[in-house]
Amino acid sequence: MADDDFKVKKTEDEWREQLTPEQYYVCRQKGTERPGTGQYDQFFKPGTYQCVACGEPLFNSESKFDAGCGWPSFDAPAVVENITENRDVSHGMIRTEVVCSGCGAHLGHLFPDGPTETGMRYCINSVSIDFDAEGS
Repeated sequence: MADDDFKVKKTEDEWREQLTPEQYYVCRQKGTERPGTGQYDQFFKPGTYQCVACGEPLFNSESKFDAGCGWPSFDAPAVVENITENRDVSHGMIRTEVVCSGCGAHLGHLFPDGPTETGMRYCINSVSIDFDAEGS
């Protein structure tokens, strides 16, 4: 998807104003938080994880599991249409980048090595998501 294909359109200055420096680095510059440092890595309460930049629902707590990789891991998106997958050949690797379909925020990467029946592991940066507890 091109930047103009997303529902939420903002200038880079507007994104810098809205997001913290770490959120901007990860979501807009395709960075990665250090493993084991994210607030949602070992967080397992019921609820929904949303895009920190635009609020799009991305993952449900039922799909979350501990992959032992240092980042929150999910085996499926809450709404398939809310996730866009892109080929990523950076850093000498071939990977699948995961971005929010609502605003284009970089979320993390998808790997076909998950332990559940889907076989998928959405490895997501904590700073790219917000948590909404069920019933709140």
